[in-house]
Amino acid sequence: MSTHPDFDAVRDYLRNLQERICTAIEAADGGARFREDLWQRPEGGGGRTRVLRDGAVFEQAGIGFSDVSGTQLPPSATAARPELAGASWRAVGVSLVFHPRNPYLPTTHANVRHFTALRDGQTVAWWFGGGFDLTPFYPFDEDVRHWHLVARALCEPFGGQARYDAHKKWCDDYFFLKHRDETRGVGGLFFDDLHGDFDDCFGYLRAVGDGFLDAYLPIVERRKHTPHGERERQFQLYRRGRYVEFNLVFDRGTLFGLQSGGRTESILMSLPPLARWEYGYVPEAGSAEARLADYLRPRDWLSGK
Repeated sequence: MSTHPDFDAVRDYLRNLQERICTAIEAADGGARFREDLWQRPEGGGGRTRVLRDGAVFEQAGIGFSDVSGTQLPPSATAARPELAGASWRAVGVSLVFHPRNPYLPTTHANVRHFTALRDGQTVAWWFGGGFDLTPFYPFDEDVRHWHLVARALCEPFGGQARYDAHKKWCDDYFFLKHRDETRGVGGLFFDDLHGDFDDCFGYLRAVGDGFLDAYLPIVERRKHTPHGERERQFQLYRRGRYVEFNLVFDRGTLFGLQSGGRTESILMSLPPLARWEYGYVPEAGSAEARLADYLRPRDWLSGK
């Protein structure tokens, strides 16, 4: 048992995780490769942003690794943790958002991160955060159930059902568009400020990071060739607008990145390459598009309740 963070071990794991996910997504796409941008942050640190564009399966897939530091936390961080005012900090993470071409293949997001605050060379706080969530446009029950079965299974060594229930609820609550009164998708896991036993917390972070591909790749294989037409494409673009709304209005990672002087291109790579908005849109009653609304509320996906 250890309460002392091993930042280098976390950094090395996350760099490798980015590599593994890129390799798997290139294989699943089969038509494009990731372009890499290496960048440095003037205030401290840097990162490695990779973006796949115009692939056979993915219209855009972005995954970034960052290891950044600073001498002062932005107001969005110290408002919640005033004891950290004046502390220096270092944060490392991997964040991804994949926007598929096929409207029947869901958009997905994952993030795993570690944060350390320092004062006079001593660690005054550290924690882990992250999770993954799924945003379908034309949902399939078997896909949603598979997604949550993987999420529950990876929680098993770390508190089992209680951990899954807590972090699923956190995901439902966090990825909620208050002005639309709907969830962003069908959820998954979300957690923040996880600290205590470093080895146990780091183990859970690795389980979430490794579990993402187990959860997503089978859905990719099932849905990437599903026939679709212009109607489905237009609905996909309309629903992508909701994704933009959440990321620009509510997402704390976006806010922290921009307020802390992060690299704008890397922060906003989560946005889809194409989206649209339509005033007063209401789907036709009984249509496949109308069916989505029933999925945009918290539900026990594994029991069907």
